[in-house]
Amino acid sequence: MMRWLARFAIGQPLGAAGAVVVLALIAVALLAPVLAPHGPKEAAFAPYVPPGREFPMGTDQVGRDVLSRVIWGARLSLYVGVVSVVFGITLGALWGVVTGYIGGAADAGSQRVVDTLMALPPIILALSLMAALGQSVDNVILALVILLTPTAARTVRSVALGVVATPFIEAAQAAGASRTRIIFRHLIPNCMASYIVLVTTNISYAIVVEASLSFIGAGAPPDEPSWGGMLTAGIQALETAPWMVFFPGLAISLAVFGLNLLGDSIRDLTDPRLRGGLG
Repeated sequence: MMRWLARFAIGQPLGAAGAVVVLALIAVALLAPVLAPHGPKEAAFAPYVPPGREFPMGTDQVGRDVLSRVIWGARLSLYVGVVSVVFGITLGALWGVVTGYIGGAADAGSQRVVDTLMALPPIILALSLMAALGQSVDNVILALVILLTPTAARTVRSVALGVVATPFIEAAQAAGASRTRIIFRHLIPNCMASYIVLVTTNISYAIVVEASLSFIGAGAPPDEPSWGGMLTAGIQALETAPWMVFFPGLAISLAVFGLNLLGDSIRDLTDPRLRGGLG
């Protein structure tokens, strides 16, 4: 294992850097109760205190510690990103595999639904869903699941169609294997590489969408330690307290940067056309 990690770091230095950032993000999210010096909603200090020894990232407009809210924001962002992506990509992958294998009218009708959903601008669709569902973290996750599912369905369907045309699927059909057995025994395992890439490359997308929704007041409730919500409050006091924008903005940038680097490396390793000698 250690030798493989060493080869990965040498062969994929950007991916290794991304992995370090992602591991740090996970550690901060999991250890938020220990690392945060104050509660994320604790407004017991003077407002607009600049960064210093007592408050390394200053305080916000109601006297909350910005460092504590950034730390807890990592937990919220990672929670929203991972849960929404796992559910959305899993539902989409199953949708794509099943319709790709069945084909016919079911597949054609499914693709019309996918085309309709993907024709809508993502942020407009997300805003519409949040307006209908209401403002909460769970509803942000549900909106993201609806956004991610059709994309995953189209991507995995194209992979499934290629697998269906292979001789071993034809052999399984000739041997009398049921559709369920073929889907779960043959199609899904052969689509796992695409599934893993979709998961790793879409977590950063989900974090950005969540931050965007919170930034415009349609995501997490204002008192939740959302990086996007912190940016909104910071913009309103940019001249007075620029640190309120700088630190959550830096957190979003680092998280997205690390996740994208790691996702790109995983995509390269799982793509037969790009795979190097790390196996």
